[in-house]
Amino acid sequence: MKRRDFLTLASVGAIGAPAQSSPWRPDGVGSLARIGVLTPHFDPVPESEMSAMAPSGVSVHAARVQRIRGGGRGFDEPPHVDDAAEQLSGLTPRVILYAWTTSSYVRGAEGDDPLRARLEKRTGGIPVVLTCPAAVAALRSLGGQRLALIHPPWFSEQTNAKGAEYFRSRGFELAFCARITPARDFTEVPPEEVYEWTRTNVPRQADAVFIGGNGLRAVGVIHALEETLGRPVLTANQVLLWEALRGIGLSSKAKDYGRVFS
Repeated sequence: MKRRDFLTLASVGAIGAPAQSSPWRPDGVGSLARIGVLTPHFDPVPESEMSAMAPSGVSVHAARVQRIRGGGRGFDEPPHVDDAAEQLSGLTPRVILYAWTTSSYVRGAEGDDPLRARLEKRTGGIPVVLTCPAAVAALRSLGGQRLALIHPPWFSEQTNAKGAEYFRSRGFELAFCARITPARDFTEVPPEEVYEWTRTNVPRQADAVFIGGNGLRAVGVIHALEETLGRPVLTANQVLLWEALRGIGLSSKAKDYGRVFS
């Protein structure tokens, strides 16, 4: 074979050859962003749900916070959550998520901004996202007005009522507000139970569903519920991540966890 012909064939082969795939496997690096999560010491759900939903290149890092006492105010009182927020800031996350729904219920909507501002003083200005304001933003982005509000089975009736009061104060109508039954202490609730209870109890007049409570594992049923109910379904940890990704310009990279991401 002549040298010119050999070089022509070699160049064609090189162009047509498939690109070599990288030898490296996913290692969890936050190449696009790191996200911090403040979660109660006993609760495994927020960070695991965030990790499941987070797009490639976004890493999730949790700080566990010891509650001072029971009730909704046991998590948001200084110094533990403030110290944890400052420690997380050492990782230089793009945003820190506050995974405790009932703080907003107990403080009321007027208490959200002071709590956020207090924590952001300790983070050095790294934004802190609270669950309920994120839910309000997500509901408004989807046009939801008549809300079905569902809470974990360990919420008290008083906390359930405060949840309804919170969303009414933010301008929403409550078509339904209840705890999943039967009542029980904090525990893992199987996804099929969350799905069936929600499917059965959400009334037709509700145009959106919010499943509150960051300790209730619910993101795995969002897609199935939206298919069945034909309306948007939001959950506590889903809206936290949505608001975080929206703030750093990455919301379009998350998929399969509800209409809010599309």
